[in-house]
Amino acid sequence: MKMNKTLLCAAVAAGLFSVSSATYAAGFQLAEYSATGLGRAYAGEAAMADGADAQWRNPAMLTYLEGTQVSVGAIYVDPNIDIDGTSTSMMGQSTPSNSSDFAHSAVIPNFYVSHKYNDKFALGFAAGTNYGMETDLGKDFGGANHGNEAKVTTMELNLNAAYQVLDSVSIGGGLRYVMADGHFGAASAANSLVPLPVGTALKYMEGDDTAWGWQVGTAWQINENNRLGFTYKSEVNLTLEGHAKGVGFDAVATRLGTPVKSQYNGSLQLALPATAELASFHQLTEKVALHASVNWTNWSSFKELVADIPEFGPASSQDIKQENWEDNYRFAIGTTYQMTPKLALRSGIAYDTSAVSEEHRTATIPETDRTWLSIGAGYQWSEQLTLDAGFTYILAKDAKMHEKDPAADLFGGSFEGEATGSIWLVGIQANYRF
Repeated sequence: MKMNKTLLCAAVAAGLFSVSSATYAAGFQLAEYSATGLGRAYAGEAAMADGADAQWRNPAMLTYLEGTQVSVGAIYVDPNIDIDGTSTSMMGQSTPSNSSDFAHSAVIPNFYVSHKYNDKFALGFAAGTNYGMETDLGKDFGGANHGNEAKVTTMELNLNAAYQVLDSVSIGGGLRYVMADGHFGAASAANSLVPLPVGTALKYMEGDDTAWGWQVGTAWQINENNRLGFTYKSEVNLTLEGHAKGVGFDAVATRLGTPVKSQYNGSLQLALPATAELASFHQLTEKVALHASVNWTNWSSFKELVADIPEFGPASSQDIKQENWEDNYRFAIGTTYQMTPKLALRSGIAYDTSAVSEEHRTATIPETDRTWLSIGAGYQWSEQLTLDAGFTYILAKDAKMHEKDPAADLFGGSFEGEATGSIWLVGIQANYRF
């Protein structure tokens, strides 16, 4: 009985991990908020004021945008991630466990509007996303008992305002409205000691929720050629409410003497962590600018996953699993070269540290260090319209893992393997000034 409860907990946790294998910053975080910044590897973003999109990373930058501006764009993300390993049953039988190109490609859109109300006060609206992606390891994956499919989609709307408190200092802030939905699943694998067909759902959960957050930022214009920016985004707590199904949930229902159903109403707690950025902008010459940033994400707040099935009663409604995630950091440096009055060239390099150590890495979250190599360009089509494009290649460090759990191993054994991969990103952006 206790093992059934442990299986439910492990399966819920493993399902969420599946989404992380396709994301492009640490954990299941997305960095892709504009194609303009993409071309410089998002270096110095909290100190940049290219267009209305600047408010996404630092609302204080609204005071640097004249008149009314609109920015719209999209980034196409093409991950190429493979995992190769071996599943070993509790009886010692080993079988290959591989999955190729299991992270889905996606288009990430964005939309921003800014308005300078007077010399000191500005307003802005932003629509984009900070988290999400979809993966599918397949029901025949040898480690499916530790998690085989997941999807998380988030959409965020911001209302921002900024005020120039001194000639050299601006402050800003905003409200964040986050909409999220997702599904997570785990299935029995080939080495299962329990007589279940391969691919039988051990657990499947899906749900959605909305929640509020906030952000603040400041900018300091040190002199004409140098600027610093700092921004902080709050943690956002979500409860994905929907339904759950699978033999893991059925086993709990049987033990408690409640009816076994095709699905059960339930929810999953999901925290989107707090983040901060310190950035700088330096105009070195008339044509050359340098920008840099350090980002921090509070992934250590992601300590556990909690599944809640109310009809199982207060004693069994919550199943908790420790995650052992760590805070991560991102370091980026980029340049802008104004080749002609109309054409600007960008480049950048960034390094993301992993949000999980090798000791705690799992097959469904081959989370690892990443290196960004970026180039981009901006062309001033007219006095009002600027067109930008960016291209990035992300090289992920090979990620070894070993996953072993007494309950989950009954349905397919332990898993040991290595994930390898890279990611291509291509984006376009249009900025219009009224």
